[in-house]
Amino acid sequence: MQSISALELIAHRIVWSLLLLLAVMAGQKKLAELAPAFASGRLLGLNLLSSVVLATNWTVYVWAVNAGHILESSLGYFLTPLCNVALGYIFLHERLRGLQWTAIACAALGVLLLLFGVGHFPWIAVTLAGTWSFYALLKKKSALGPLAGLTLETLLLFPVAAAMLLWQTHTGKGALGRVDAWHHVLVLSVGVVTAIPLLLFAYGARRIRLATLGLLQYLAPTAQFLIGLLVYHEAFDSGRLLAYALIWCGLVLYSADAFRTQRRAA
Repeated sequence: MQSISALELIAHRIVWSLLLLLAVMAGQKKLAELAPAFASGRLLGLNLLSSVVLATNWTVYVWAVNAGHILESSLGYFLTPLCNVALGYIFLHERLRGLQWTAIACAALGVLLLLFGVGHFPWIAVTLAGTWSFYALLKKKSALGPLAGLTLETLLLFPVAAAMLLWQTHTGKGALGRVDAWHHVLVLSVGVVTAIPLLLFAYGARRIRLATLGLLQYLAPTAQFLIGLLVYHEAFDSGRLLAYALIWCGLVLYSADAFRTQRRAA
């Protein structure tokens, strides 16, 4: 879908995700769970902010992939766990252990190496990591469940997304009615591709150990990295290798600390 703009793809993602999520909530007779959000200005504002942050993350990611920055996109999600720790320290006043500080230092050194050694500030990676971590922080403060929260977020974004798609259809620039049948199938499937993994993650996070969940989250950026390197042959010189290695070292230290802490708690 490289020929379709990132903004249009995100608009499709929001519209078709909402229809699927509403159908799921109706099937489970949980539509009433959305009512408390509209009765509380604070809760509604919190979810509006989280929806904007989520849409920003989606848009940057889709644009980056279609623009040939798959490796840097993967770096963003490698940085996310460490960014979560940093935001917890800043906003939730969580105490950091020695290995966590070391892990964050390794990641920061890797980013600085990309900036000064390679001459490129990894703004895509930093934006993806920052928005996804901030989204997690906002979700932590929300009283809504995973399904209701995601449905409300897409519902709040729906008017803008639907208006954009209608305008593009009116001006003849939209994908619907212009692309071939296969691309129509792809465009209309983005809601399913978006909603199902997010829902599975939300439900899985409540049912498996946190350390296991943390390790599983490395699978997606690892797959992205291998696709960018082996399938699309994106540039990856020795300077980038050293920077990524520092960030990966930080992740190893972070994971080791998480396992050690969980074992002590057990």
